[in-house]
Amino acid sequence: MSDVTLAIGGRDYKVACAEGEEGHILKLGKVIDGKLAAMGNASVQGEARSLLFAALLLADEVHELRGKTAAAPAVSPDRLESIALRLENLAVSLEGGHASA
Repeated sequence: MSDVTLAIGGRDYKVACAEGEEGHILKLGKVIDGKLAAMGNASVQGEARSLLFAALLLADEVHELRGKTAAAPAVSPDRLESIALRLENLAVSLEGGHASA
């Protein structure tokens, strides 16, 4: 285990994480801090309430992204293979070679 100190909303929070995850946890902390900063004077409501609102905003973004992913049309493996073959043929032709059928 490793410890990371996150600076969020003008305060430092020490959290434990797995070895090698420090950079990722620091980035997540910066996202949370950015949400708090974007809320402006909402921090006047108190630390716990501000962190709750930041968490709700982030959860809403995740929810929307998951919805967009679920709504995206699925691409079949055959379609992916066809696209890959076309891209390969284009690359060969750009290099001056001959494309395959």
